[in-house]
Amino acid sequence: MTGLPTFRPPTAVERTFNRVYGFLVGLGLGFSYNHLLQVKGRKSGKLYSTPIDLLELHGKRYLVAPRGRTQWVRNAEAAGEIVLKKGSVQQRFRLRSIPNADKPAILKAYLDRFKKEVQRYFPLPAGSPVESFQELVESYPAFELIAL
Repeated sequence: MTGLPTFRPPTAVERTFNRVYGFLVGLGLGFSYNHLLQVKGRKSGKLYSTPIDLLELHGKRYLVAPRGRTQWVRNAEAAGEIVLKKGSVQQRFRLRSIPNADKPAILKAYLDRFKKEVQRYFPLPAGSPVESFQELVESYPAFELIAL
């Protein structure tokens, strides 16, 4: 499964949906796993926000970028930390990149849990065996969140 782009840009509809849904999540609406990720721009210093699906697995919290090396990924890597906001609750986290050897299980859990939202970004169907995800590790940034 080589040939996946390193970044899959959102469509105009996805950008509009993300703005509206991000606003609602920021107000505290949405599912329990929906949060508004906030990060400072690596060049501008401006605060950027995007809605994300937070994966909780074995007592740890993970972020996966289903569209690849998006702006939030690049900004978060440069900043070294992010804020997750849901309503009036804000939590700061440091990011730990998941090594490629550990990514298949995280990618599988992410796709299986959020298949309705993210299946279109994966070349494998939800429910695929964990070994199938080894070929995808380079295309999907993933991070463990460490509370600050």
